[in-house]
Amino acid sequence: MARPSDLQGDALAGLLGLSNHTVRKSHYPELAVRLEELEAERNRYKWLFEHAVHGIFQASLVDGMRAANPALARMLGYPDAPALLLSRRDLASHLFAGGQDELRTIAQALQREQALIGYETQLRRRDGSHIDVLMNLLLRPDEPGVVEGFVADITERKLAQQRLQQLNDQLEQRVAERTNELIEARDAAQAANRSKDKYLAAASHDLLQPLNAARLLISTLRERSLPAAEQQLVERAHQALEGAEDLLTDLLDISRLDQAAVKPDLDLYSLDEVLAPLASEFQPVAEAAGLGLRVRSGRLAVRTDLRLLTRILRNFISNACRYTEQGHILLGARRQGAHVRLEVWDTGRGIAADRLESIFLEFNQLDVGRAADRKGVGLGLAIVERIARILECRVQVRSWPGCGSVFSIEVPLSPYLPQAPAATAFVHAALGDPLPGRRLLVLDNESSIQQSMAALLQQWGCEVVTAADYSEALAVLAGQVPELILADFHLDHGVTGCEVVRDLRGHFGQRIAAVMITADRSEQSRRAMQRLGVPLLNKPVKPGKLRAVLSQLLG
Repeated sequence: MARPSDLQGDALAGLLGLSNHTVRKSHYPELAVRLEELEAERNRYKWLFEHAVHGIFQASLVDGMRAANPALARMLGYPDAPALLLSRRDLASHLFAGGQDELRTIAQALQREQALIGYETQLRRRDGSHIDVLMNLLLRPDEPGVVEGFVADITERKLAQQRLQQLNDQLEQRVAERTNELIEARDAAQAANRSKDKYLAAASHDLLQPLNAARLLISTLRERSLPAAEQQLVERAHQALEGAEDLLTDLLDISRLDQAAVKPDLDLYSLDEVLAPLASEFQPVAEAAGLGLRVRSGRLAVRTDLRLLTRILRNFISNACRYTEQGHILLGARRQGAHVRLEVWDTGRGIAADRLESIFLEFNQLDVGRAADRKGVGLGLAIVERIARILECRVQVRSWPGCGSVFSIEVPLSPYLPQAPAATAFVHAALGDPLPGRRLLVLDNESSIQQSMAALLQQWGCEVVTAADYSEALAVLAGQVPELILADFHLDHGVTGCEVVRDLRGHFGQRIAAVMITADRSEQSRRAMQRLGVPLLNKPVKPGKLRAVLSQLLG
């Protein structure tokens, strides 16, 4: 009878395929080969473990370090005593810089996920310092609480990040310092601009007053019959004054435009209301230059700022008169969808295609070789470009060298006409000259302006009385109502011409026609004149424009 141990041995032998001597003998070589392969595999893994670049370890979360490769020993400062590393049983005290709290957090994460991948932390070295590492931690499924870890030293990367952060901080600091410097420079520049603007505004009145008086006197002489030699001198004086006036006016205008001190006052106007005063103003200018001036309008209305739009068109026409030697100038309107394009055509010298853009630059004049050939200072089209931006209108220029040019601006078209459109033709052409015999009051606190304006108006056939304030005006009028008042805006003792005109209207009980003349180009003064309902002429007054306005008001 067989013993139980023999039976168990036979069962194990049968399970392994070694139930008899023949079978055992046939399987021994295979087993030997398999054992050799397993030993080779074990040696290979041992070699990899010992020669790995990164640290590898096995540890119990409770009992501490079990195994560690040389790379980890070097990393943690134990190259000459790796056994000392294995003797560290308390991982919280000897391995993880975060101590017990960090070890507890790691254990909880491993219990949830069985692995902790890409975990960045700091490990404590033998000398007490710390290194930054990136770890993959795996919880062994067959041994609870046992962790296998793979460690990469990322200290250099962290240092590089810190250096990069320091550079970024330094750069941000430098940028902030530079920004502050630029802000201070900008504030200083703005303060200087404000100071300049205040100076120009303060000086403009004193500068323009004598220029205005001289312009009126020269205009009076130009309209008189003088000997040829004297007429030539007067004409030269007129041109010199005109250049000085244009320079000062353009400097004032461009200063205000650059400081965004000009705001558009949009309203509805008929084209006749826009173009007719320009035609009246420039008709004698064109005739004096031997040019023909034609106007083509239509029953259209635009929504715009009349003052700013007129400033643009006046510049176009003035340039056309200056740079056209013979032929004619056309001021016309062309409907383009929701816009109307106001155009000024001339038959002048034209502009080369490669120079069209540069004409809108400050102090730029084309085809000017000698100082004697210069007309203006090259700010006119720069002002046009800035005003067009304020109005949000497009300015265009086309030119054909040797044939002429056309400057245009597109203005929003309105489907409704104003209730009282202006007359379409030149007033003095349709009704004759309405100025002779008219009684006018010149109100100005400068005696030179009173005398100059009176001389010019009297030459036009007007009856003129002059005064410096309200009480003097009542005295010289002697109870007779003037047909029109030409008033300076700034009078003595802080009184304005608007106040005096209002008082005279109240005294006589009539809405007397008035024209306000001023060197003040501020929005405040313009608003005051709008409330009074009187047209504005800026000093120095151009006689042609003055006559056109007076003809319209008295016609």
